[in-house]
Amino acid sequence: MTASRSIHLGIALDGAGWHPAAWREPHSRPTELFTAQHWKDLASEAERTGAELLTIEDAFGLQSADPFAEDERTDEVRGRLDAVLVASLLARTTTGIGLVPVATTTHTEPFHLASALATLDHVSEGRGGWQVRVSALRRDALLTGRREIPAIDGPQHPAAAPLTRELFAEASAVVDTARALWDSWEDDAEIRDVATDRFLDREKLHRVDAETPWFSVRGPSIVPRPPQGQPVVLALAHAHEPYLFAARSADLVVVTPQDRADAARIHGEVRAAETEADRTGEPLRVLADLVVLLDGPTETGAARLARLDGLGRPLTSDARVVAGSAAQVADVIGELVEAGYDGVRLRPGVAADDLPRIADDLVPELRRRGLRDAASPTAPAASLTDTSLRARLGLPTTVPNRFATTTRRAS
Repeated sequence: MTASRSIHLGIALDGAGWHPAAWREPHSRPTELFTAQHWKDLASEAERTGAELLTIEDAFGLQSADPFAEDERTDEVRGRLDAVLVASLLARTTTGIGLVPVATTTHTEPFHLASALATLDHVSEGRGGWQVRVSALRRDALLTGRREIPAIDGPQHPAAAPLTRELFAEASAVVDTARALWDSWEDDAEIRDVATDRFLDREKLHRVDAETPWFSVRGPSIVPRPPQGQPVVLALAHAHEPYLFAARSADLVVVTPQDRADAARIHGEVRAAETEADRTGEPLRVLADLVVLLDGPTETGAARLARLDGLGRPLTSDARVVAGSAAQVADVIGELVEAGYDGVRLRPGVAADDLPRIADDLVPELRRRGLRDAASPTAPAASLTDTSLRARLGLPTTVPNRFATTTRRAS
């Protein structure tokens, strides 16, 4: 199959990998899962794939085999490090890949989120992003005790639909407020002139007054405007309400089609949501999630999947699972490109084993098919506009500040 354009590539990391038994594999180094070195090594392999972005999973509650309730399993990884803090660590050990941690809006103050994510963009020199997540789980609400959320046992529960609408409305308000806080410092607000004893032009700091049913915020931010102006916002979406949220608030949306027909349907629903939301400017970049287990030198991906499934709980996923050769995975990616997708985000089944195979086997196959550029995306660049996550995703690098009379950020 020959493609007419190069796709975007993302990598999604969660612990030892997306298979619940991934931690059992020898290369997974299970005793090191909560160490800085574990994340540095995985990020290094992810960067070697040439991917534009790396997402880092997070949530308020412990992982569970039941999406709506806690479980009592002791044979799977439970616990995570804070994704935003991990991303900030990786900002100094990586050079080109975008760093996009999950951060939940439901139980977190918007001012804190905006400050942390702006800081990530500064320390990564313009490679920061944010995967927005909401939490509809009562067990998560009990961790903070700040709001009441009913116990819901599935999407058919009578409270599920109205709660979903409220949580995504709140998430939109949080993102809007964060964006305003990111603009609350103009690009040249810092003077830093020792001779005139002026560090700051106070007229270029702007108050942000946000009053919503869920929170109130008065700016300005404590963090100067991020290098990108606006860090990249990503949403994982599975249904109409999150598609609308992505259309209103995000730059990228990641979806989970299961086959060719599903891919066409979902892509159409995302574009319809953009129309419904009256989105203007840049269209959403649409990526599809794939869980991948690639063939190795001594075991096929399919055999490895079957073996791992037999060790405990079989892999189940919201995303399509592809276990096989690099050519088979590339075939699926080619189908998604034909359906109009801008790229894929790959979830390695076993991170320590599948990340190297993505870099060494899959990416060269994608290049042979014209689905990825041959040039190395991690080569040293001359300026921020070459290395920023916005630039690598083809998003405008000139981002007007809503409070400034002129746009000062270079393109």
